[in-house]
Amino acid sequence: MSLPLRSSSECAYDCISLGEIMLRLDPGDCRISTARRFDVWEGGGEYNVSRGLRKCFGLRTAACTAFVDNPVGRLLENLVLQGGVSMDFVQWRGDDGIGRSVRNGLNFTERGFGVRGAIGVSDRGHSAASQLKPGDFDWDHIFGRLGARWFHTGGIFAALSESAAELTIEAVQAARGHGTIVSYDLNYRPSLWKSIGGIQRAREVNREIARHVDVMLGNEEDFTACLGVEVEGMDEHLTRIEAAAFRRMIERVVAEYPNFRAVATTLRRVLTASRNDWSAICWHEGAFYESHKYEALEIHDRVGGGDSFASGLIYGFLTSGEAGPAVDYGAAHGALAMTTPGDTSMATLKEVENLKSGGSARVVR
Repeated sequence: MSLPLRSSSECAYDCISLGEIMLRLDPGDCRISTARRFDVWEGGGEYNVSRGLRKCFGLRTAACTAFVDNPVGRLLENLVLQGGVSMDFVQWRGDDGIGRSVRNGLNFTERGFGVRGAIGVSDRGHSAASQLKPGDFDWDHIFGRLGARWFHTGGIFAALSESAAELTIEAVQAARGHGTIVSYDLNYRPSLWKSIGGIQRAREVNREIARHVDVMLGNEEDFTACLGVEVEGMDEHLTRIEAAAFRRMIERVVAEYPNFRAVATTLRRVLTASRNDWSAICWHEGAFYESHKYEALEIHDRVGGGDSFASGLIYGFLTSGEAGPAVDYGAAHGALAMTTPGDTSMATLKEVENLKSGGSARVVR
């Protein structure tokens, strides 16, 4: 059974996301601690999905977030506009001069190489997005009068503050109330939860949100940490050999959350920071679908690979309504996103279609 999607003709947007967009400072081949210069990207777990859907797949997307109105905020605006994501719902906060009360979030990320893993250091305390709260967005206008076929948010945003968690719950309830499909990426980050109640608080928040989700995304750590689901035979990598363990886990998850229409995860085995086995699996309406397997995929920058998987999966569901094509689009798009720098995808739909169909990396002239 396909997802009950709203008609494209009755909706102004194909997908709307809710989350923080940070300025990523990338030291390239250097370490954060020894860098003399940084490349600048924009990124955020929820936003990356909307951007991939717009820039690669050509869909109509928008982001719900907040920036401080200063040159850093305007740089973020410029980067978002380059990606084609609508700024219609971005809220601007006044600048207090030094960021004492509100600021734009920063994310320092080094890519890793070989035996040296990637590292991310967030600097996002008191950010404008973290201070968003229930009532800041007119969801009846956004999902009702304007209309959106899909709404995406995730556990990174929900972990930023109590008000962000409350806003996430408000948003997913409103979206479902208007017939919009809701997807949620658990995206458990221990560093975000450790000072606000740790894993127990993460479970309280995510269990409440999960009751209003149609398509749940996450890896084995996410499901265990956020929903309290544990299955024997699952290791820290969840390689394709352990896909059977993932299936057992999903059977427990959907028994507890019968509202889930689909559950999906990437299957990543880390050989080195620059070489991973990569594939994906999706449960939909009682059946499992596995993507093509990319053995020893060469990684340029792994950050955002899971978000690009999510946008490809959503594109597949929006265009076909079926899980088989969706999981293949997701895996191919995620694989391509990790071949370029930055959090967001630089792939084209043609490249995704080619890789999804078994195409090679042969030179195109």
